[in-house]
Order: sequence, then C-alpha cells, then structure tokens
Amino acid sequence: MLERAQTVRLMIFDVDGVMTDGSLYYTDSGEEMKAFNSLDGHGLKMLKQSGVQLAIITGRQSKLVEHRARNLGIEHLIQGAHDKRASFETLLAQLGFSAEQCGYMGDDVIDLPVMRRAHFAIAVPDSPTVVRQYAHYVTGARGGHGAVREACEVIMQAKGTLDAQLASYLA
Repeated sequence: MLERAQTVRLMIFDVDGVMTDGSLYYTDSGEEMKAFNSLDGHGLKMLKQSGVQLAIITGRQSKLVEHRARNLGIEHLIQGAHDKRASFETLLAQLGFSAEQCGYMGDDVIDLPVMRRAHFAIAVPDSPTVVRQYAHYVTGARGGHGAVREACEVIMQAKGTLDAQLASYLA
C-alpha cells in the first residue's frame, strides 16, 4: 500500500461520501447544502504543498463544490461526470499523467471504474463491500469526518513529506 501511495503525483477525490458524509441537505427553496470537514481541507492544502496535484471528479453539479475547490486551491474540477472513467482519462491526457501516477478516493460503485484504473485506490469504511474490495487502502475515518485528511497523511508519509509539512507547526 505504501509503495503505491509513494508514486502518487495526482490525487483525485470524489465529493459526496468522501469529502462530505454523503448527506444531501436542501432548503425549502431547493438550494443544496453540504458540510465539509476543516481537517480534511487542511490535509488537502498540505498535500498540495508537498508537490501532489489535486483534482475532483464528481457525478453531481454544485456551486458549493466550486467554492470549496477554489478555497482549497484545487484547480482541476470535473462536475456532472456520469462516466467517471472517461473524465479520468481526459484529465490524465490534459495533465500528462499516467494512471500509475494517480490516486483516487471514492465511496460508491460509480467510482469503481476509476478506482480500478488508478494506481492507488482509497475507499471510506462506509463504502459498499464491493468498493472496499477494490481499494488498496480503506480509511479508518468516515467520509466527511477526517477520511480525506487521513488519506492525505498516508500519501505524505509514504512520500516522506509529512514531517516537512508538520515542521512549521512544531517549531
């Protein structure tokens, strides 16, 4: 697992069930709301600072996700991806990465085509059994509750960059 994590140069995340707990909240006027975890956000920022590019591929379309990606400095955002494998292949071609240089974190069967192609596949513990079976790593934390942070730290640990990211906080 650590050998796979060590090769990650582009880490791609799903949103609902990974960056959130998967709950969808709607106001009476039909506006969608999501809750994001601040620990996850800082983990993403540290992972990016350690030299790993970040991307999001999500099947849903949401202004909230655009705002969150912008806030975290995630430049590569694909929304409304009903064929995530096609979106994955397009992203790799645009950025010049191979599947062996990518990680992907998902939580449901729609993520399986990408999880099966990415060199390092991560799932959350509340994913269906079939999804967890195709993961190289299953987080201890649930989606929206620190799972993304855990995944980021695993990758940084494998790449030997975690201590450098934490150094300024320990000085």
